[in-house]
Amino acid sequence: MPKRVIYQKELAKLNEIFSEVEDSKRKLVEGLIEDAAFLKAENHILRESMADTGMVKIHPDDPVKQRTVESAKQYLKNINSYSVVIKTLNGVLNKNIIEDDDDLSEFE
Repeated sequence: MPKRVIYQKELAKLNEIFSEVEDSKRKLVEGLIEDAAFLKAENHILRESMADTGMVKIHPDDPVKQRTVESAKQYLKNINSYSVVIKTLNGVLNKNIIEDDDDLSEFE
């Protein structure tokens, strides 16, 4: 699947998840949503290339000599960044849910 399609699908999914969040909060995290979609698409492409190359190159004559493939290094960096972005977005969602629950408690 092309990177652009993956990006658009992930962006649509995240925008749908955040559709119930109040506008000011959604605008605040808009860039993070785009970054998460971008990182997801980038990692998909990197994973596809590593399916062919693997994450580590092993010297054919001396298996003890090994070298990490550059795409594997970038993949791991992206995963860490993606994890932080998703954790931040999840925090915004959870705060939104807690605030909604607080509004309902007034009627109990």
